[in-house]
Amino acid sequence: MATGSVLAFWSVAFLLIAVPGADWAFTISAGLRGRSVLPAVGGLVTGYAAVTIVVAAGVGALVAGSPGLLAGLTLVGGAYLVWHGVTTLMRPSAPDPQGARSEGTEWRIFLRGIGVSGLNPKGLLIFVALLPQFTDPDGRWPIAGQIGVLGTTYMATCALFYLALGTLARGALRGRPAAARSIGRLSGAAMAGLGAWLLVDRLLL
Repeated sequence: MATGSVLAFWSVAFLLIAVPGADWAFTISAGLRGRSVLPAVGGLVTGYAAVTIVVAAGVGALVAGSPGLLAGLTLVGGAYLVWHGVTTLMRPSAPDPQGARSEGTEWRIFLRGIGVSGLNPKGLLIFVALLPQFTDPDGRWPIAGQIGVLGTTYMATCALFYLALGTLARGALRGRPAAARSIGRLSGAAMAGLGAWLLVDRLLL
């Protein structure tokens, strides 16, 4: 696969990742808990890995071309973001100086991360519309393999960006619990707002 195509895709992917959205809100909220943001970022990346596999298998195009399936995915994804956003809004995160977490917390955060990225229909549509544009039908690699490389590039960029974002958020707000709770509430409101927008946009169509 041509290196130029991968680099061109990476530049576009980085711009998309850098735009604040549900992933940002989730990462910042998770960054205010415990010592590490790894479970949250791992969940987000795993969700995008699932989307990459779906698109590479051709299922993504099928979903994008089926109004019923897409509507169902949008409703589920929007409802999930609203639920998670409201939960975060009602119980905002705050840095724990000891980094203590109850048993199973990391696993729950990991699973929520999968839901935030994997159930986001906008992310699926971006992958369906974006990834094929950087593939070469006449190349030596099969299209599925090329999409896999591009998806991996996106996931690696996500991992590095959100690890830095979550760590910086935690570092900047350590020792400032009031500010941390305010940021947590804003993150929850952002996720709930994005989810509500997805629901309203789909229901009004």
